Amino acid sequence: MPTSGPHHQPPRPSRAEAAPTPGGRATGKARRGVVAATPAGRTVRGDQGMDAPFAEPLTGWQPPQEPGRFGAFTAVRDFVDRLANSSPARLALVAFSSVILLFTFLLSLPMASSSGQVTPLHQALFTAVSAVCVTGLTVVSTAAHWTFFGQLVIMIGIFVGGLGTLTLASLLALMVSKKLGVRGKLIAQEAMNNAGRLGEVGTLLRVVIMTSMVIEGALALALIPRFWTLGESFWTGIWHGVFYSISAFNNAGFTPHSDGIVPYETDLWILIPLMLGVFLGSLGFPVVMVLQQNGLNWRKWNLHTKLTIQVSLILLVVGSLLWALMEWDNPRTIGSMGVGDKIIHSVFASVMTRSGGFNLVDQNHLDSTTMLLTDALMFAGGGSASTAGGIKVTTIAVMFLAIRAEARGDADVKVYGRTIPQGTMRVAISVIVMGATFVSVAAFSLLAISGASLDRVLFETISAFATVGLSTNLSAELPPSGVYVLSALMFAGRVGTVTLAAALAIRQRSQLYHFPEERPIIG
Repeated sequence: MPTSGPHHQPPRPSRAEAAPTPGGRATGKARRGVVAATPAGRTVRGDQGMDAPFAEPLTGWQPPQEPGRFGAFTAVRDFVDRLANSSPARLALVAFSSVILLFTFLLSLPMASSSGQVTPLHQALFTAVSAVCVTGLTVVSTAAHWTFFGQLVIMIGIFVGGLGTLTLASLLALMVSKKLGVRGKLIAQEAMNNAGRLGEVGTLLRVVIMTSMVIEGALALALIPRFWTLGESFWTGIWHGVFYSISAFNNAGFTPHSDGIVPYETDLWILIPLMLGVFLGSLGFPVVMVLQQNGLNWRKWNLHTKLTIQVSLILLVVGSLLWALMEWDNPRTIGSMGVGDKIIHSVFASVMTRSGGFNLVDQNHLDSTTMLLTDALMFAGGGSASTAGGIKVTTIAVMFLAIRAEARGDADVKVYGRTIPQGTMRVAISVIVMGATFVSVAAFSLLAISGASLDRVLFETISAFATVGLSTNLSAELPPSGVYVLSALMFAGRVGTVTLAAALAIRQRSQLYHFPEERPIIG
């Protein structure tokens, strides 16, 4: 007699019922009244026996799909799904490594080199890493060494690297937010008020691609007419406009001209679009989406947008003033220029040192104090989930707010009516320490390999880690071992901070016990 009630548990199915094989067959002997599947995808009841004529298929049952021409694609998709669910950080490493290897192969082809010969592995690898990681450091001249095909590969690498960075950072943030436990309160929801749609990968990709293409298209439309008026041919002007627009928005710093943008050092028609593209790209995709939805309405901005824009503007203004103060009378840079040109150079340098990578003056001619200032701005970087590198401006904001709270004796870190969780501050500290460790180890290695001065080595390593691209030409002077060190540093700088933050957040776990507190002496 059947029983009912809230505590009733349905009987477990027998072994023959509950053990289907991957091919869709049921294991064990068919029992009376139990439905079993046959290899042909039909069903037979146990009281009929396995040799009985096949009965009608069960309603809603679908036969297993045999691997066809899409079997390889399905296998790759399943592998990515498993990797994303188990370890988003590992997925980031695999994705970027695969893309870098592909572009290394393309740049190694004889048709990519202007000499028609195979480019050495360390040069092709370094260029591929620099493009995909949107850095801009080079060991060979982009204009002289690479053919049009090679430059096209570099431009595609920049676009894919910047786009992949934005998408991957948002997806990692989405996964981290789910793992942290507050279901429905996703980082995407806080950033764009669009969590439901952003949770779909297809929608996320469409939004990111459209945003990138619209901004890059606007920059290209602003630059192409100017290159035409400067005497370039129709197709050359289009090519340079598109290349610079993609390089600027993705904070890459690659230039298709042999002398870079130095010939345009007083041309605002070119400098202003480059600065706007770099600044918008450094803000980050979540901030750009908030600005698209809410405009300049400060009250509707979330905390991440407020901190990113505020700190970015502070660094822009302070960096411009300090750079101008230190280089104002330097005859090797801007000392002989007029006041207007000095101001333009100062603002341009402040924008580019935080990940843009374009330069108007030789970095070897900077004063030591200016190089130190540049090191600090490069290490700071841009916004989270952006094409910029560095430790990110929100990391700096969180640490400053924590120091201010400690100085005031506040128990909580508060800003704009919000309390920053303790876990966020731990992640910020970890990112800073990790970045400093990467730079220190790489600088120590390059000092031993190259024998160059400390200021040049430190400048190059921070530029590589922060994916800035400013250079004292040390990269081109290094032997292959030093080139590999910088390649690894660029790779770590691009994926390191994001994956570390994701890994630290995912590994948070609840505890059922708490040890007694004891405070060691600090300071």
